[in-house]
Amino acid sequence: MLKRENPISIEGPAGVLEGLYFDQPDARGLALICHPNPVKGGTMLNKVVSTLQRTARDAGYVTLRFNFRGVGGSAGSHDMNLGEVDDADAALTWLRAQYPRLPLTLLGFSFGGFVAAALAGRVESRGESLERLFMVAPAVSRLVDMPLAEDAALTIIQPDDDEVIDPASVHTFSAGLEHPHELLKVAECSHFFHGKLVELKELVAPRLV
Repeated sequence: MLKRENPISIEGPAGVLEGLYFDQPDARGLALICHPNPVKGGTMLNKVVSTLQRTARDAGYVTLRFNFRGVGGSAGSHDMNLGEVDDADAALTWLRAQYPRLPLTLLGFSFGGFVAAALAGRVESRGESLERLFMVAPAVSRLVDMPLAEDAALTIIQPDDDEVIDPASVHTFSAGLEHPHELLKVAECSHFFHGKLVELKELVAPRLV
């Protein structure tokens, strides 16, 4: 089976969003993946995002990753706040329209971890189902006073040597959550998982089945 993603265009709130979509027969679920900070050069082709996409693909998921507004071929300009959550919501609407009955997993890296978590809160507040949420080295400072999902299985993956996101801030965020979740710490690992992408895949893969 070909494992190549197909380029797509999605109507977003600030214009067209550029995406890469992978379809497969007899899929077990849907996976939407959110990329890191656009201002710092983050795109849907980021190597951590690519690793998450391949991991979900190999676990039998239909996948969608996309560029936020103002990135690559996506229209608009950076909002760096809820605008990108609106973009993710539009991408989710498109993805769910392909397979309305399949369970949903959201995955986000860095700034994308904030976006995925904020979107998860929206999804649950609308009464829609969400099976899993993965936050990888997430920008948790952006989630202050924001409603969070409580029913989805939550996994937080945090590098111990993160030079972008303070690991202590993620540990504190995790400790403050009242609902059950996992916090997985990755030793001797930088923010971008240099030399640790295989370990990241090994943490995510078994939690997708």
